[in-house]
Amino acid sequence: MKDPRRFSRIVSYILLAPILAFFISPIVWLFVTPFSVRPSLFISFDGFTLNNFVRVFQNKTAINAFRNSLIISVSVVVLVTTCALFAAYVFSRHDFRGRNVLLYVLVLFSSVVSGAAAMVPIFVLNLRLGLVNKELGVILTLSGGIMPTALFILKDFFDSIPRTYEEAALVDGSSPMQVMFRIFLPLSSKGIIVIAMLVFAQSWSNFLIPFVLLRSTSKYPVSVAIYTFFSEVGVPDIGMISAYSLLYTLPVIFTYVLIERKFGFSFYGGIKG
Repeated sequence: MKDPRRFSRIVSYILLAPILAFFISPIVWLFVTPFSVRPSLFISFDGFTLNNFVRVFQNKTAINAFRNSLIISVSVVVLVTTCALFAAYVFSRHDFRGRNVLLYVLVLFSSVVSGAAAMVPIFVLNLRLGLVNKELGVILTLSGGIMPTALFILKDFFDSIPRTYEEAALVDGSSPMQVMFRIFLPLSSKGIIVIAMLVFAQSWSNFLIPFVLLRSTSKYPVSVAIYTFFSEVGVPDIGMISAYSLLYTLPVIFTYVLIERKFGFSFYGGIKG
């Protein structure tokens, strides 16, 4: 071939096409199968119907699960964002004894002791506290797992704010609390929004913790309730599962699009250089 660049580009496209199809196929299936008359595990469209969604909305467990997921996710967002905000301010602006050790411990336990490895002690702890089969146990457990990540991200935003702003406010008579709310909070608004969305997405999609801690189907979030769409012999109801999965993803997609259009996702700190 006369043009080697064109030849290499064609070869690259041929090699990347199967990889692209591998990742796109599940997304296409998710948006096609719920509206298919005869849904299956393969991508096929045998006619348009809304019957799968009607069956989902007629399922009481499925509808209650959306309410449960919303309560859990919003509670975790409020708790994590508030606590991480105060903790990040302290770690960023105050040098106290044991500060570096505490940061190291948080990094260690948030990265090593997580997921399935921590579920046995987490379950025992919730059992002794009487929080098994209670939304509060799920909220506190999810918050504890996400808190270190939120703290480190917010701390980076706070570290980028010049100390001269804080010193000028203190000289002017502001208290440390007023400095945080009048200076740090406005200048780190994008970091707080990023944290809020990250926490919402993780708590909304988490399956393991509510699956282990909750026993009653009336308290299941969407991530667990979707596993109730099986027959008594274990055959999955593809129509309801696909429709429910699509509804399950919409809140996260909607939140991302809304925040991205309104604020954007620029990962810089409080002051843009």
